[in-house]
Amino acid sequence: MSTFVLSVYVLMWPVIVAGVLFVISRGFFREWSEARRNGQGMV
Repeated sequence: MSTFVLSVYVLMWPVIVAGVLFVISRGFFREWSEARRNGQGMV
């Protein structure tokens, strides 16, 4: 394996994790703000 391919393989995982964390966080904050607007709790 070349150094470039190995570097791309290693560095793509933090990008994937950041993307998943962004999607989960966006959904959480959207639900949280909707619950606050409706006067409900999150749990």
